[in-house]
Amino acid sequence: MSNSPKNQAKSAKLGFAVKAKAYLALTKPRVIELLLITTVPTMILAQRGVPNLWLVLATLVGGALSAGSANAFNCYLDADIDHLMGRTSKRPLVTGELSKTEAYRFAWIIGVASVLWLGLLVNWLSALLSLAAILFYVFVYTLLLKRRTPQNIVWGGAAGAMPVLIGWAAVTGDLSPAAWMLFLVIFLWTPPHYWPLSMRYKADYAAAGVPMLPVVRNSATVAIQIVLYAWAMVVSSLLLIPLGDMGWIYTGVAVISGCWFMFESYRLYREGMRGAVKNPMRLFHGSISYLTLLFVAVAIDPLLHF
Repeated sequence: MSNSPKNQAKSAKLGFAVKAKAYLALTKPRVIELLLITTVPTMILAQRGVPNLWLVLATLVGGALSAGSANAFNCYLDADIDHLMGRTSKRPLVTGELSKTEAYRFAWIIGVASVLWLGLLVNWLSALLSLAAILFYVFVYTLLLKRRTPQNIVWGGAAGAMPVLIGWAAVTGDLSPAAWMLFLVIFLWTPPHYWPLSMRYKADYAAAGVPMLPVVRNSATVAIQIVLYAWAMVVSSLLLIPLGDMGWIYTGVAVISGCWFMFESYRLYREGMRGAVKNPMRLFHGSISYLTLLFVAVAIDPLLHF
C-alpha cells in the first residue's frame, strides 16, 4: 500500500532534491502547463491588448498554486487506486517518496496560499473562482463522480475550464459572456480530449474500478460521444467570434483547426464503429495541439485585430 510503514520510512530518509521533485510531481505539472496555456491568452483578450505584466505573473502564480493544490488533493485521495494503474504507478505516494500526511499538508498549504495570493495581489473574484475550482475538483469530481459514473470527466471538465474565468476576472473584475464562452469551449473539449486516453488505458481503469466511459461502454458508443462533443466544442469556438468581437485571425484558426479536429474525431469514429480503435492517443495529442492553436489565436487576434 502507498501509505504503508515501509513507504513512510522511505519518505523520511529521502534528501531535499528528491523530496522537492516529488512535491512538484504531486502537483501534476504537465496538467498545470496545459491550464496556464489558456490563462494568458484570455487575459490578453479581456484587456484587448497586453495586460500589466505583474498582473499576469501574479495570476499565473496563483493559478499554478490552485491547480497544484487540486491535483495534490487528487493524488492523496486516489492513492489507493494509483498503485493499480501503470499510468499512475510512478506518482510519489505510490513510490513512497512522499507520505500521505506530507501530501495532505502540502495540498492544504498551497491551496490556502493560492486563494490568499490571488485575493491580495489580484482581486477577490479571481480568488473565489480559484477556491471554487479546488473544491469542485476535490469534492465533486474526485470524491463524488470519479468512481461512481462514466460522466465523471464530463462534469469534471468544469474545474479544468476555471483558469479562463480566473484570467478574465483578474483583468476586468467581472465575467462577460465571452469569458463564459471560453469556459464552455474548454468544458466541451475535455471529453474528446480525455476519452481517447481512457481508451488507451482502459485496462488500468477497469483494474482500479474507475468507470470511465470506455470501460463501461463499447468503442462505438465512445466514438459517437467523442464526435458529438467535438461538434459542440467547435460550434462554441465559433460563437466566440461575435461574443468576443474576434477578427479574421481567430476566425481563420478556429475554422481550420476545428475542421482538422473534426476530421480526426471522425477517423476515430470510423475505427470505433468497426470495433477496433488502433491509436486513440493520436486524437489525445491532437486535442492538445488544437487547444494550443486556438488560444494562441485568442491571444494574437486582439493584438492584430483587423
